[in-house]
Amino acid sequence: MKRSVMIISAVLLLLSVCLLLCACHEHNAADGIPEELVTFLISMVPVIELRGAIPYATAAGLSPWLAYILSVLGNMLPVPFILLFIRKILDWMKRYPRLLPIATWVETRAAGKGARVKRSQLIGLFVFVAIPLPGTGAWTGALIAALINMRFRRAIPAGIIVTLVMQLGITALSFLVG
Repeated sequence: MKRSVMIISAVLLLLSVCLLLCACHEHNAADGIPEELVTFLISMVPVIELRGAIPYATAAGLSPWLAYILSVLGNMLPVPFILLFIRKILDWMKRYPRLLPIATWVETRAAGKGARVKRSQLIGLFVFVAIPLPGTGAWTGALIAALINMRFRRAIPAGIIVTLVMQLGITALSFLVG
């Protein structure tokens, strides 16, 4: 039962975000919000990250290099904060009965994914984050790195390299298809 509720919630979240993106695009054209800013912000959203930002930038007519740079910067901006503060945030959430299930779910999910990564740390994190599927991006990679106690100075370069490599592929694919 809980699994189906979580799946339905995830689908609804993704649909909501897609509608929000469509609304942002419509709003952009009317109000002059820069496409570059929207691309940057979309790349910061968990689950969507660069997988949504680059196709958006393609549709908005941005150059491949500008889309790439904005997406990398936006995607990497939250990573140091996740690495530094996620444990404290989860500990804080565990003190409140309503937030406890969410914190437990996040830790359990990250621990399950982290078990595969922990054996080979850098290479495991690289392979995990490089797979362009929902739930395998920079946010999840940073969460896993923090929860398996990977050193900050190792996790940041690994995250940056993976993001750069993965985004090159997505950028190329987006501009070839679009």
